[in-house]
Amino acid sequence: MAQATNQFVCQSCGASHRRWVGRCESCGAWNSVVEEAARSTIPKGMSKGKGKGLTYEQLHGKTPDAVRLVTGNQEFDRVCGGGLVAGSAILIGGDPGIGKSTLLLQCVATLARNGIDCAYVSGEEATAQLRLRANRLGLADSPLRIAAANSIRDVITSTEGKTATKVLVVDSIQTMFVDNLDSAPGSVAQVRASAHELIRMAKSSDCVLLLVGHVTKDGQIAGPRVLEHMVDTVLYFEGERGHQFRILRAVKNRFGATDEIGVFEMTDAGLKEVENPSALFLGDRNDGVSGSAVFAGMEGTRPVLMEIQALVASSSLATPRRAVVGWDSSRLSMVLAVLESRCGVVFTGKDVFLNIAGGLRVSEPAADLAVVAALVSSVCDVPLPASTVVFGEIGLAGEIRPVGQADARLKEAGKLGFENAFVPGGLKSQSQSIRCAQFDHLIDFVSHLSAPADGQ
Repeated sequence: MAQATNQFVCQSCGASHRRWVGRCESCGAWNSVVEEAARSTIPKGMSKGKGKGLTYEQLHGKTPDAVRLVTGNQEFDRVCGGGLVAGSAILIGGDPGIGKSTLLLQCVATLARNGIDCAYVSGEEATAQLRLRANRLGLADSPLRIAAANSIRDVITSTEGKTATKVLVVDSIQTMFVDNLDSAPGSVAQVRASAHELIRMAKSSDCVLLLVGHVTKDGQIAGPRVLEHMVDTVLYFEGERGHQFRILRAVKNRFGATDEIGVFEMTDAGLKEVENPSALFLGDRNDGVSGSAVFAGMEGTRPVLMEIQALVASSSLATPRRAVVGWDSSRLSMVLAVLESRCGVVFTGKDVFLNIAGGLRVSEPAADLAVVAALVSSVCDVPLPASTVVFGEIGLAGEIRPVGQADARLKEAGKLGFENAFVPGGLKSQSQSIRCAQFDHLIDFVSHLSAPADGQ
C-alpha cells in the first residue's frame, strides 16, 4: 500500500492541488485551499474476476408506486412533489436564521403526532435548546425523539438499530464528521463522506433523510458540489430580512417538479402557510400610482400575482444608475435597449430603478411586458388602468410573444377581482370574466399606454 501523503483540497469545489495556492484554479475561490491527509492512493488498475456480477433487469418491469409520507404542511408537501418518499434524501439550504430548522421541526413534529417514528439530530443545538424552540412553537406534546450529536457512526448506529426510524433530520451536514477521517468537520472530505454514509443508510432502510446545509455568501450550499448530486431533492429556503415572507423553492427533485414554490409567513409562533400568496403580495398595493404594474406569473403549477414597481428619474451622474431587485439586471438592459431602438422611448440621462414587491424573485420571460408597462407608466407619469394584469415575452425585434399557461394566469387574476389584461396577440383565452387587450408589437403597446397622457 502506498504511504499516506497530504493533499491540498479546495473547500468550495473539492479540487485537489499538489501544493497550497491562494486561489483555486478550478473554481477561482480565494483562500479556500486547505491541507488534508490523503488516506490512500487510487489503484491504477483492477484485475479480472474479482468483482461481483450484476443482475440486470428489464426497463418495462413493474415497480410499485412510491410511498409518500404527508407532513400536513401543504406548502412543504407541494414543493416535495406531494409528500416525502420513503428512502429519499432531501437537502435544504438557506441563509442563517431564515427558518430552515424551524420548518423541519414543525414538519417532523406533525408526523410524529400522526404515529410516524421521527428523529431529530442536531449538531448545532443542545436538546434543551430544541425543547425551548418546541415550546415556543407549540410542539412540546409531539413524541418526536431528539438528540445532540456530531458523530455519523453514532447517528447511523442509533437509526439502524432496533428502533425503526422512518424520518431522520440531520441539522446540519456541515457539523457532522466521520471518525476515520483526519480532516475537520465541514471540510470537503468530511461533508462528502458523512453524506455518503447517511444516504446509504437511508436507501437501505427506507428512511426519509432530511439534511440541513449551510450556504456561502453567494447563496450556494457550502461544501462540494457533489453533495447536491448525491441527494434526491435540493430545496432552497429564500427570503429577505426586511420581509416576513419566506419562499421554499425546489431546484432538483427526482420525485416531483423542479419549479414549484411554497410560500410561508414568519410569525412569533413559527412559519405559517400562505395558501393564497397573490392576495398577500398585493395587499399593500396602491392603485392610481404611476410606475406600478401587476404581473400574472407562474411558479410551477401555481399562478402567482405580484406587483412590479419602476421608477425613472433624471440623473445627475455621467453614467445613470440601473438598480434591480428581484429580477435579472441583464434582462432589464435588454428591455431598455428594445424600448429605445424600437419604440423611441429615451432613457439616456435617466436613472432606472426596478423592484419586485414582496421580496419575490422572478426569472420567467413572461414578466417582460409587465416590466415595460411599469417603465412606460413611470416615464409618462400615467398610472395603468385599474384592475389590470400584464404578461408577455418581448423579442429583440420588438415583437410580443405568447407565453404558456395563459388561462391559469387569467383565472387567478379573475379570482382576485381583476377585470382587464394586457396580453400577447393571438391568445385564445377561455376566461369570460376578464377583458383581454392583445398586442402583437411593442410599439402598439407603448402607444396604448401613453395615449391617456396625450389627451390630458
